[in-house]
Amino acid sequence: MNYQETLQYLYVKTPAFQHVGQSAYKPGLDNVVALSKAYNHPHTAFKTIHVAGTNGKGSVSHTLAAILQSAGYKVGLYTSPHLRDFSERIRVNGKPIDADYVVQFVAQSQGIIEQLNPSFFEITTLMAFSYFKEQAVDIAVIEVGLGGRLDSTNIITPILSVITNVSFDHVALLGDTLEKIAEEKAGIIKPGIPVVVGEATPNLRSIYLSKGSPVVFAQDDAESNLPFALQGDCQRFNKKTILAAVRLLQQKMPISSDAIAHGLMQVVALTGLQGRWQQLGEKPLIIADTGHNEAGIRLIVQQLSRLSYQTLRMVIGVVNDKDVKTMLSLLPKQATYYFTNANIPRALPANELQALAKNYDLIGKSYPSVLEALNAAKNDASTNDVIFVGGSNFIVAEVV
Repeated sequence: MNYQETLQYLYVKTPAFQHVGQSAYKPGLDNVVALSKAYNHPHTAFKTIHVAGTNGKGSVSHTLAAILQSAGYKVGLYTSPHLRDFSERIRVNGKPIDADYVVQFVAQSQGIIEQLNPSFFEITTLMAFSYFKEQAVDIAVIEVGLGGRLDSTNIITPILSVITNVSFDHVALLGDTLEKIAEEKAGIIKPGIPVVVGEATPNLRSIYLSKGSPVVFAQDDAESNLPFALQGDCQRFNKKTILAAVRLLQQKMPISSDAIAHGLMQVVALTGLQGRWQQLGEKPLIIADTGHNEAGIRLIVQQLSRLSYQTLRMVIGVVNDKDVKTMLSLLPKQATYYFTNANIPRALPANELQALAKNYDLIGKSYPSVLEALNAAKNDASTNDVIFVGGSNFIVAEVV
């Protein structure tokens, strides 16, 4: 099999949450423990940092990797989902995994895939760990896929755990209260391993403190004036989390203030991060952002409200297993909408989204593809307008 055939084999044989949603989720660590044993526990060959949270874990993971790279370390980075190509999920010093390695790993794994029927995320987690071992990384930043306690990545014993925040997302899998979701996220906390929590209300703090590990609450820190390349409103909170994490890492490994400043400003160039309040054009200003749950949408709407424009044009699409009604209730009514859907099975059809949106006084046309919707917005726009593209990772993936 070539690279594309290999990926197709994985998507068919081990369905991906990114494509099919909740049916791909396999709670529990039995499969990944068995896979780890088969590959001789590759994650024990390097240090790790474990990052969980509802929002911001991607930005925090990428920026920690950028800072560590800037400090001279060889750094693995495992994140999900990808935007354009699978190889984005597994990087070493910002470079995506070699296609040849993906082909070779899957070819050698077919027997155990047939035997264990792992999920897509389980087998790709072992692929990442094996690649990082082969590449002899000094340290790897490992982003939780979903939740924490039962996530495939939770076989690692990191030198530091990070939980960015808790908001409502994946409630059918993680729980229908913030306390239940926080318990799942807190499942990555290991005895005696320090943990940084980005944001937590008093009732959630008690959950993290009950785990018996040293906890730092980053929201208690003063604002830093260090410039940060990522510009979304959420990044103010993420920067506090990142800097609190780095302070703890400095107790274990040399990281200079120059490396911190360089990593914060060069995170996109160093790691390939995309889709975080990303400017795609000017006159009209075009912004794309992957924020897609209640907390993320609130911050996006807040930031949009501070921009100056003649007309706000919203290119919006969602997946069908999200809380679409809450999202629609938060979106600005004084805007022109271009409803669309990404080219994935989980996408809510554009015409259904358009019909739902009318109940919230959000008016616009529907378009069968993201590019058609964006092109229509561009054609309608004056140079003083703002076009926002978002609602889902998969919408942004088709335009960045």
